[in-house]
Amino acid sequence: MDPSSSSKSPDHDDRSEAEATRPQPLEWRFAQVFGERAAGEDVQEVDIISSIEFDKIGDHLATGDRGGRVVLFERTDSRDSATRSELERQDYPIARHPEFRYKTEFQSHEPEFDYLKSLEIEEKINKIKWCQTANNALFLLSTNDKTIKYWKVQEKKVKRISVMNLDTSQSSDYNGTASSSSSSNSRALLPNGGCSEKLYNCTNNDLSFPPGGCSSLRLPVVTGQDLNLVARCRRVYAHAHDYHINSISNNSDGETFVSVDDLRINLWNLEISNQSFNIVDVKPANMEDLTEVITCAEFHPTHCHTLAYSSSKGSIRLIDLRQSALCDNHAKLFEEHEAPGSRSFFTEIIASVSDVKFARDGRHILSRDYMTLKLWDLNMDSGPVATFQVHEYLRPKLCDLYENDSIFDKFECCLSGDGLRVATGSYSNLFRVFGCTPGSAEATTLEASRNPMMRQVANPTRPARTLTSLTRAVRRGGENPGVDGNGNSYDLSTKLLHLAWHPTENSIACAAANSLYMYYA
Repeated sequence: MDPSSSSKSPDHDDRSEAEATRPQPLEWRFAQVFGERAAGEDVQEVDIISSIEFDKIGDHLATGDRGGRVVLFERTDSRDSATRSELERQDYPIARHPEFRYKTEFQSHEPEFDYLKSLEIEEKINKIKWCQTANNALFLLSTNDKTIKYWKVQEKKVKRISVMNLDTSQSSDYNGTASSSSSSNSRALLPNGGCSEKLYNCTNNDLSFPPGGCSSLRLPVVTGQDLNLVARCRRVYAHAHDYHINSISNNSDGETFVSVDDLRINLWNLEISNQSFNIVDVKPANMEDLTEVITCAEFHPTHCHTLAYSSSKGSIRLIDLRQSALCDNHAKLFEEHEAPGSRSFFTEIIASVSDVKFARDGRHILSRDYMTLKLWDLNMDSGPVATFQVHEYLRPKLCDLYENDSIFDKFECCLSGDGLRVATGSYSNLFRVFGCTPGSAEATTLEASRNPMMRQVANPTRPARTLTSLTRAVRRGGENPGVDGNGNSYDLSTKLLHLAWHPTENSIACAAANSLYMYYA
């Protein structure tokens, strides 16, 4: 047989099959924007969004801002409310994006002052976490630097009353009517609702009686009911942290959650606000011996006894709450060892992990440091399975970033519901989406605007060096524009720190200052 006509090698067939099954890069489109500002419009500090969170099914979205407010949005294109013909049309692949609308907002936190420590406590919302729903009510946790609150948001029916028996046109309000009518009970009653003014001298005659009394008694009639959304604070969890709370995470058991500051992790029961249990404490006997702080923590999505927390040294520890009451010893440690000769002054700063997220399947953890995104496999603690470069073009500018404190910016990260992609924010209101399947070269840069695809950066992913650190500094502002590795200008004053991926669809919500942008693919 002619060798030229022989079949292709098995390795070639495997590569072809892998390329065929590899997900194609997504094409992102603008969906909605809330709070869009006009060109040149100033942004109030209290209006800047500081937290974003979808609920578990993606029908509600919550945002918190620096003014201590929580704003809720609800989905309006849900399949549950669609007609039969609409559901039949949805059986065909029609490109439609999730649509949300404003639902309600409430003041979660107020500015406070700690007189013992002479410390101002900002009202800024650091984190929001959704809890399990019950009886058509929404439940969520919100926290500022010191205090966590448990909120219940539900619709209340307010009845409208008409056809009153008495003339209430002269009364000021409904409460005045009730008090006046109750005070008339002490009068000497006569037939047909009359009363003897001789026996009772009414000095506050808000209600006018016809001469001789009422000819007939008419009962009030309910003419309609208004539905008003009411937010009520059910629990306040306070006085448990000496340092600022950087994250909270609710457990899959639906009963407990953790709150995290620089040195401690506390475990709470949702129904008990006056007691918490300290499960992690890294505070040394002498504070001069402090080498690292806790930066973030998150519960496993399905295993209620498993918790992951990150540190300023770039490591992630997995603890098992069944081992002991105080989890001093970790079950697993995930860290990437430093390359020989790569250490510098900034090594200890840019390694600090600013955010960690579990994948929905619970198998992988995504972490974000200043320079990179890292994807970890829980079954492989020798190093990350993938590293995505985000700020490699800023490496020559680390000295300038340190001078203006931009190097201490804390960017969040998120994973898609199917676990095929990851995303994180950057400067100039940009955010990046990477494909994390083996062999994927997907790396898309999007801008938080009505035209998200206008800024494309061709920056292939490649392994990055792991760095170790302790990061404790106060941000003071003062940023300078520059040029990235592709010649595009970047602005350090416009940063996209907060974003969230819809749990079941390819939809991303991100915050650019006071504006909430939503995109779909």
